[in-house]
Amino acid sequence: MRLATYNVEWMNSLFDDEGALLMDGGWSARYNITRAQQTQALGVVFGAMDADAVMIIEAPDHNRKRDTVAALETFAAHFDLRARKAVMGFSNDTQQEIAMLYDPDVLSAAHDPQGVIVGKSGGSDAPRFDGVFRIDLDVDETEDLVRFSKPPLELRMTAKSGFEFHIIGAHLKSKAPQGAENRDEVMRFSIANRRKQLAQAIWMRQRISAHLDAGTPLIVMGDMNDGPGLDEYENLFGRSSVEILLGRDDQAQLFDPHARMALSRKLAAMPTTSRFWIRQEKRFLQALLDYVMVSPEIKNKDAQWRIWHPLDDPDCWKRPELRDALVTASDHFPVTLDVDL
Repeated sequence: MRLATYNVEWMNSLFDDEGALLMDGGWSARYNITRAQQTQALGVVFGAMDADAVMIIEAPDHNRKRDTVAALETFAAHFDLRARKAVMGFSNDTQQEIAMLYDPDVLSAAHDPQGVIVGKSGGSDAPRFDGVFRIDLDVDETEDLVRFSKPPLELRMTAKSGFEFHIIGAHLKSKAPQGAENRDEVMRFSIANRRKQLAQAIWMRQRISAHLDAGTPLIVMGDMNDGPGLDEYENLFGRSSVEILLGRDDQAQLFDPHARMALSRKLAAMPTTSRFWIRQEKRFLQALLDYVMVSPEIKNKDAQWRIWHPLDDPDCWKRPELRDALVTASDHFPVTLDVDL
């Protein structure tokens, strides 16, 4: 079975309010790329992956006028994808939903939110992800109230073989100091954003620990917007969000080979899953942001990971159509897990 996570940059801009694809010459939200070009590129990428399930980060918007599930199923039908049925959880206000396309002939997927439903006062023991989390991160004896702008998607999965497992799809808070107008604001915004991201990671880790302690086979996938050694503010808090999600030595742990490589080789080359243009420096920045973390039960089922990087993966590089499509489709590249379920 092949499971994937893929952050599709502003996929919402490729659909109209009725969920129909905008296959035209209008500009997409990607720089100098039309909607038709991005959509066709996505068709090539999804077709090449041929995944049984894809966790889509930045999926089309869901509101009173737009329907995420309908849009994704329209996309799948247009490109005749096996992963043709969509599922989502709690919607959000960012126009960037978290949803999954999957092949119903191979597995089933159902939204299965865990945790206690809390009011505005929140809770400190892994409340439901559409709620409020209470935590004191700066040791001032005052608890902060933390919310997910994009609540993680919790799915109960069943493979055709009968194997049952859970998946959590996540898009953690970005650390980018958006809106900062000077150096002091950049520092203040960056630290505030990292504090919120770490709080979200701790909240997710509580849920992860509950699953692992119960013996639930678990996969945590998505764009964590973080990695060990990724910015200078990490040292203020001791650990990256990725390290929190994976677990301490005294906790039941998740495994991701790319995260392990980054943690053990901070001064050496490491895998990357994204490529961004830095306008001020006139260069591209590559970073490891997308992960597929698994519990031991999943890892031991002949698990194999792959980053579909157009420049680093030999099979992607030698196929020009796929290589170009990966660059056109998004500023992130898919990460797949092949596993015997």
